[in-house]
Amino acid sequence: MLRSMFSAISGLRGHQVMMDVIGNNIANVNTVGFKSGRVNFQDILSQTFRGSTAPNGDLGSINPAQIGLGMTVAGIDVLHTQGNLQSTGKLTDMAIQGDGFFILANGNQQYFTRDGAFDIALDGSLVNPASGLKVQGWTADSSGVIDTTIPVGPVSIPIGQRTTAQASTSATIRGNLDAGAPDGSTASTTLSLYDSLGVAHSIKVTFTKTGANAWSWEATADPLDSGTTTTSTGTINFTSSGLVDSATPPTGTLSIDLTNGAVTPLAFDPAATPATFDLTRMTQFSGASEPIGSANGFTSGTLVTFAVGNGGEITGVYSNGQTQALGQIAMASFLNPAGLLRTGQNMFGVSSASGNPSIGRPGSSSRGSVTTGSLEMSNVDLATQFTGMITAQRGFQANGRVITTSDEMLQELVNLKR
Repeated sequence: MLRSMFSAISGLRGHQVMMDVIGNNIANVNTVGFKSGRVNFQDILSQTFRGSTAPNGDLGSINPAQIGLGMTVAGIDVLHTQGNLQSTGKLTDMAIQGDGFFILANGNQQYFTRDGAFDIALDGSLVNPASGLKVQGWTADSSGVIDTTIPVGPVSIPIGQRTTAQASTSATIRGNLDAGAPDGSTASTTLSLYDSLGVAHSIKVTFTKTGANAWSWEATADPLDSGTTTTSTGTINFTSSGLVDSATPPTGTLSIDLTNGAVTPLAFDPAATPATFDLTRMTQFSGASEPIGSANGFTSGTLVTFAVGNGGEITGVYSNGQTQALGQIAMASFLNPAGLLRTGQNMFGVSSASGNPSIGRPGSSSRGSVTTGSLEMSNVDLATQFTGMITAQRGFQANGRVITTSDEMLQELVNLKR
């Protein structure tokens, strides 16, 4: 039998595999995070008719004479090139700009994906809604601190969760007091202070000029705020340059007594280190008296929304206006991402060729950044695929013609007996 017929058969098989890969690429042209495949061919064993010889005397070298016996598929590569980002506006949709993979898990088994079409499950976990696998990362503690040195786990965004109140522990008054005001002139500002129960208390602080570069202050509680009293007073002195005199620092402790069951009293001391009632940022220059008061602390609130930064950090926004870190999305990178195994559902698994994942924050090392409200589309290039389809079709057709021609030659050989 003719060798050309068997070589052509291997060509038919190889180009059929090529069409299979192209067909799969085109089928996934709109699949989120899909990475296209590419077929590589190689020749197989060649039959040697004459070996090669080295130069000998007056004769030069003789090249070998070989006939190839066909082709085979050398490999099917996955092209991990960047796909275009499509804006969706959905907070839980995330795309990776650069290298790396999101990590999904169902217990101890981890999977890796570029598909960032996530959603929030009933238990607050960030999941892939198609598979139920949970997105992996690090969860912040009650104070918003994230420890990325511990193993990754499910990331949670507990919408509707209530945060505890934080009592005010420091207050600051800044702004100007009129240097040209006559003695007895007053200026005031209001502090909103929170107790341990998260209840806000309105405290009015009034400054009265008592002499050159000298002022006194007095705190009074809002008359409508029953059960809140204060008799706090003190002084503040300025230098000739209009700044607070460090030689005679402000005196008096702001102390508020409560009867609503909260921790009492609320106390703020200007002499503490650092000062919990800071008056040193005030000035005394000519112009309107405009003291401005501020304090820390907040009332209880519920988680209403969140934001994800380019580094994968998840920040919760609460109904009381406060923000706090909720967690950190982890990202994996591989020395050889082309060695990953496709496991279906837009996911990859580790293989001996890919190596173990390097897990860390997005944007660190070789990992890309996270773009929220967007999805990475397939990297399939239709122009390239259709060109490859024509190439595969013509290659298949040509190999079929070799089989037809070989058959005609055999037929001619059989007819020699006639």
